[in-house]
Amino acid sequence: MRTETLRDFRVPVTEPAAPYAVSTGLPDEAPVYGEYPAYYEDAAQDAAQAVVPPQPGYAPQPPAPPVPPVPPVPQHDPRQDPRQDPRHEEHPHGRPQGHPQPHAQADAEPVRATTQGPEEDDLEGYTPTYRDLPVIGRSPLGGPGDTVQVQYVPQDTAGPGPLYVVGDVHGYLDELVTELHAQGLIDTEGRWSAGNARLWFLGDFTDRGPDGIGVIDLVMRLSAEAAAAGGYCKALMGNHELLLIGAKRFGDTPVVSGAGTATFQAAWLLNGGQRTDMERLQDVHIQWMSRLDAAVLEEDHLLLHSDTTAYLDYGDSIEDVNDTIHELLNRGDVDITWDLFRKFTKRFAFRDEETGPQAVRELLDTYGGSRVVHGHSPIPYLLGEVGTEDGDESRGPEAVDGPHVYADGLAIAMDGGVTMAGKLLVVRLPLSD
Repeated sequence: MRTETLRDFRVPVTEPAAPYAVSTGLPDEAPVYGEYPAYYEDAAQDAAQAVVPPQPGYAPQPPAPPVPPVPPVPQHDPRQDPRQDPRHEEHPHGRPQGHPQPHAQADAEPVRATTQGPEEDDLEGYTPTYRDLPVIGRSPLGGPGDTVQVQYVPQDTAGPGPLYVVGDVHGYLDELVTELHAQGLIDTEGRWSAGNARLWFLGDFTDRGPDGIGVIDLVMRLSAEAAAAGGYCKALMGNHELLLIGAKRFGDTPVVSGAGTATFQAAWLLNGGQRTDMERLQDVHIQWMSRLDAAVLEEDHLLLHSDTTAYLDYGDSIEDVNDTIHELLNRGDVDITWDLFRKFTKRFAFRDEETGPQAVRELLDTYGGSRVVHGHSPIPYLLGEVGTEDGDESRGPEAVDGPHVYADGLAIAMDGGVTMAGKLLVVRLPLSD
């Protein structure tokens, strides 16, 4: 069983990679690289129109200097909110109609992460201890390249704290901060305030929403702050992490798929890739994402990102699965990385009333636990509220107010559909149902 080391908390600083190249060639095997095939016809036109060739002398813009704490979260401008543009949504049977954005919790004062960070220190060669684990960051949540110290707060509570899980965030930083604050996990300045609580993110931090890099920076910072307080904040690897890693590393390098040639760059654009995220993406983010585990067992809950049985292809134990995926990803091979992305983009393995429960049991029998908790597939899709088998899209999603328990009670879906006027879910386990 892997023991966490210092590398789980501190990431070496490297120079940003060269500017990425954008391809106008689109993959022609929609089920392989895409989340929902019918999405591509219109998205392909957008991707082609959005092509901007790299300019001579181009370099990513440096991060903005720190500013005072930001006031409460303003209302979204529909003209700038990707959720108001159906082209940013995944959909199994065509492009859905635009949906209104979710409402903030009633009578709740929205908060967002402060942009005021602690003092920066020159810690070259410094070996941190448990009492002063470093935070990576500078930006609203600290940005890559800086290492600052967090205060260790001793805990009197014996044993582990409460367990929380977070569904797919997809760049909606303000909604994430609001929900974490509502659960008492962070304070009004966006700092960890939950002591020895345990928090797991189920993956998919970027794409579609406005600030995926801000979400990653927040999770990285909270990981250090929670560890210093006696708890922890950890994350699983989702298919969009694999997609972003592939787009950064391989760009428009051709990938031979079953139906033709594809590229990570085109697939990333088609699946909601945001230019601002790519401009701000640095090696420290890639390194952090590359080390994320794919599966974990927490208090009899098997936590995964995708509702697929593809995990069984990588090992008979959780440790084997994580080690195998890390080893494959670290090879830096475009075809191997594409195959990982393709497999973890699969979904709906647990949805069928007859075969779904058996698929869940196969995972539980192999890796342990009594329930699978996953993200990836939005609850409105699992419920059949968006799109039907005959292509009828007249029906919009109903309000999502919590996780969806299904497959004979063996599976818990956590993607509330924040990208489609749903809800970003932060939930304490075990559920009371």
